[in-house]
Amino acid sequence: MPEERLNKPHAIIVMGVSGCGKSSIGEKLAAALHLAFIEGDALHPAANVEKMSKGIPLTDEDRMPWLDRIGEDIKVSLEYGEGIIVSCSALKRIYRDRLRAAAGGNLFFVYLEGSKALLTKRMDERKGHFMPISLLESQLATLEVPTGEPGVVTVDIDDTIDGIAATALKGLASLGVTG
Repeated sequence: MPEERLNKPHAIIVMGVSGCGKSSIGEKLAAALHLAFIEGDALHPAANVEKMSKGIPLTDEDRMPWLDRIGEDIKVSLEYGEGIIVSCSALKRIYRDRLRAAAGGNLFFVYLEGSKALLTKRMDERKGHFMPISLLESQLATLEVPTGEPGVVTVDIDDTIDGIAATALKGLASLGVTG
């Protein structure tokens, strides 16, 4: 199966809780692999953004239309023969499996992992983002770590953006994903 994946365009989701660097790393990987990048947060329905802005955690029901939209964008990109990178928290296995199904199985995940202290510090430093620090606890409680799932690269975020991206690229290369 991995050989078959190499002959097709691939999709990569940069995942993790808020503050882990999904957007920054997604952009770096997209540049290195010459793929389009989509900011998954931009695909949230307005009602989701409003809830999160008020510090209200999203439910599975809130997330499903958003995940379906991301899955559709991935599917369309792959059908056009183009790879794509999307930032998406993808906190639960059922979310990742839903995205895998939409992508036709040709999907990889880069899981950005970090301590609560580091995540809190990063969220505190960013400006103009709708996600308040208060929701980090909810996201950490919801997170089902993807260890052992197929096509997942786990990267510790206690490094520079360039260092994290380089580690992610090495992990992806070990799975057969190259630029």
